[in-house]
Amino acid sequence: MRKKSIFSLFGALLLLSCSPREFLTRRLAADLISGSDPFKTPQQYVLQTGIVSNKDYASPESQTLQHHGWISATTVACPAGLIPPPCWDILLTPSGVETVRALVPDEEAVRPSFSIPVARREFVSVTGIAKQGNLADVEFTWKWNPLNEIGAALYATDMRFQSVVGFRDYDDGWRIVRARSASGSGQALDEAIKNAEPIP
Repeated sequence: MRKKSIFSLFGALLLLSCSPREFLTRRLAADLISGSDPFKTPQQYVLQTGIVSNKDYASPESQTLQHHGWISATTVACPAGLIPPPCWDILLTPSGVETVRALVPDEEAVRPSFSIPVARREFVSVTGIAKQGNLADVEFTWKWNPLNEIGAALYATDMRFQSVVGFRDYDDGWRIVRARSASGSGQALDEAIKNAEPIP
């Protein structure tokens, strides 16, 4: 009986001496991903007014804003030699001014282009961990959580994305890699988010 209690005590002490980052579990990976700056940073949309190229005018984002009645556009002459025709003059509509006014400081709103925070990433789950020595690839899913009307128009809340991020086991435990290694393994989180694949 005494031997059993000694082994139990030894096992408990061994567990207490382990760092919480010593084992790459799904929970640890989820906490590190969802708590990291690249994941938590809000998505910005740059709203461009004034004279723009046809490519900018025809972008899905620009068309969405026009469909919602936040911007209007008319054809204009292109600046000589700067933009190939056709060109468009984009203006905020009265509805667009009201919508934008609540989202950006007044001094920003009068500029020809300004950034609007439109959505945050919401972590869904870790779907797999592939380890090889002190390296690992963690596959996870996430979705957009719009912050305002413009975000809701630009980002579908029912669409989910899949990303794969690299982890490395350091002397103080597992951490997300900051940059792809020379061997080409393990992509950093900002790269993983940028290369996300939509889940059908």
